Amino acid sequence: MPTTDVPAGTIEYDDTGGSGPVIVFLHGLFMSGTTWREVVPRLRDDYRCITPTLPLGSHRIAMKPDADLTMHGQTHLVADFLEALDLRDVTLVSIDWGGGLFLTAEGRDDRVARLVICPSEAYDNFPPGLSGKVAMLACRLPGGVGLGLRQLRVSWLRNSPLMFGALVKKGVNDEVAHDWTAPGLASADVRRDVRKYGGHPPPKAELIAATERLADFAGPTLVVWAPEGKMMPPEHGPRLAELIPDSRYVEIADAHTMVNEDQPDEFTRHLREFLRDTDPHAEERIPAR
Repeated sequence: MPTTDVPAGTIEYDDTGGSGPVIVFLHGLFMSGTTWREVVPRLRDDYRCITPTLPLGSHRIAMKPDADLTMHGQTHLVADFLEALDLRDVTLVSIDWGGGLFLTAEGRDDRVARLVICPSEAYDNFPPGLSGKVAMLACRLPGGVGLGLRQLRVSWLRNSPLMFGALVKKGVNDEVAHDWTAPGLASADVRRDVRKYGGHPPPKAELIAATERLADFAGPTLVVWAPEGKMMPPEHGPRLAELIPDSRYVEIADAHTMVNEDQPDEFTRHLREFLRDTDPHAEERIPAR
């Protein structure tokens, strides 16, 4: 797996390569870039798909001991990653974790041409839902992160509403769960990194202000929401779409937060339509087949 260095440390990522339009996919807490394993194969022939693994608990390379891994620091880490790979005209896809929405508030969205906002933390919804609160509590308790990771390896508990059941309606299988939990179980430094994030939540007023700065984002935006999901309030999807000047809104049924896991075909269809309609030069950059 390739790596790149940013001020916070070394980031692993997958890159399908090619000269097609660039899509960068972000992920949530205790997940990796493999969150997008159902979507990338549906796009890779036409687009350059890049899936970094952020230091949110499933990363295999610990960050520098002094790295800022709070929401603020992780948002800058995403911008630093785009800069390190010299990516431009990026379609940035966020899901679950809200930091990808806050690049505009941090003045770091110059490489982002389009946003795709799947159900994500926004406004004052942090930590999101019951499972988010459980995860943040684990980050504050001594030994809590390791205990939580071990619990994620127990199928019935992992897929309960207390954990991934709130995010993925169809559940997360053992193979994926073992992949996501292995780094944190193996490394105290990885557990330290995720505690930096979960143990220092930003003030809600700061989150609301950062979300509202999306009104300044000038590029096209697709808001994809799952009204059936419980972690991200159903009203936040339409609210975000109304906030962002050049946006469109779609809903995906029979899905929780992780619409890419529960309904990958439908999500990919919406994403392709959005890219086709908002990038006039996309056809020129899609390799001939």
